[in-house]
Amino acid sequence: MSGTGTGVGIGNWRDHPHSRWSFQHVRWIMPTAQIKADRPANTPPACVADDGLFSLPCKTASGAVPLANLLQRGDCDGLRVLHHGRPVGEWSAPWFNASLPHILFSVSKSLTGLLAGILAGGGGIDPDQPVTRYVNGFGDSVYANCTLRHLLDMTVSLAFEENYTDPLSEYVRYRHATGWNPVDQRHPGPALEGFLRTLKGTGEGHGESFLYRSPNSDMLGLVIEHAAAMPLAEAFSHLLWQPMGASDNGDLTVDREGSGRAAGGICVTLRDLARLGQLVLEHGASGSRQVIPESWIVDTWSGGSRDAWLRGNYRHKLPDGRYRNQWYQAGNADNCLHARGIHGQLLYINPARQVVIARLSSQPEPLNDALTADMIGAFDRVAASLGDAV
Repeated sequence: MSGTGTGVGIGNWRDHPHSRWSFQHVRWIMPTAQIKADRPANTPPACVADDGLFSLPCKTASGAVPLANLLQRGDCDGLRVLHHGRPVGEWSAPWFNASLPHILFSVSKSLTGLLAGILAGGGGIDPDQPVTRYVNGFGDSVYANCTLRHLLDMTVSLAFEENYTDPLSEYVRYRHATGWNPVDQRHPGPALEGFLRTLKGTGEGHGESFLYRSPNSDMLGLVIEHAAAMPLAEAFSHLLWQPMGASDNGDLTVDREGSGRAAGGICVTLRDLARLGQLVLEHGASGSRQVIPESWIVDTWSGGSRDAWLRGNYRHKLPDGRYRNQWYQAGNADNCLHARGIHGQLLYINPARQVVIARLSSQPEPLNDALTADMIGAFDRVAASLGDAV
């Protein structure tokens, strides 16, 4: 089952082991729009493998194990390691096809944050302006009096439970709206934009607490579509993917009205995900071209409210962390930056060691905090083994 799409559909595509196939074949399961790369493809350099990299002993809660064993334990699909921009390690599961786009889940949020930065740098949006400056019809929703900054930093006082496994939670209605779950055609309910209009607040002021809520990123995507005057996939293509020099086309899931799922629907190849990490490490520059404003990258690395993080619902995941522009700051000695997605997706950027690690996975559980902590620790170990801090 892991190698074919037999029996896989919209009702079970996130279930293991179907996910080993479906996470790389999303366009076969639901509607998608293409994120177009330049042609001909700008092929990344061949990997100069460090034979000892995947035998490195890594600490875990159950004892030290080689990195390769940890990747297998975590249902890793593919891993790519860059050092000073050069590929030095690649690992893949037997079912993984490196030429196919793989869904990023919430790593998509971080890419959307970069796209917002490009628009902000060109004057297309202003993070300090209210959401309603860019979109209409949200006067009765939680978004009526919040700013783009609140969306970017997840400090909207949104009354919404981010529960991936409860079949009775509001998250299920959300997934129906995005087209990710089967819909009763007799009573389809709203699509994504209509769903966002129904959301209400907690009563707390915006900007006070970090509350991880995926609809905020979809709201940000809707703002980007209006500000850029083009569908979200086209905005990604023209403003980020092609200027970056991506090797491969990507995909973006869309709902029945064509709205893109900015919060989790981006699908790209492993090499392009690593390339994007390198773009961030290089402060938004791809060669001589400044794709993302350097000031936006600097702010992503250093901005954000520590107090809001400590009052929020994810402080246990990164005790020394913060959140800015849809990215996680690890708060460690190497000043690492993370993009994270459910089922084990991870983009790790270590500026002190000049290391980027992209991980794609079909981990059975949406969330496994212990495994994620072990994986981050292993990546820190890999980075330390590759070079001294700069």
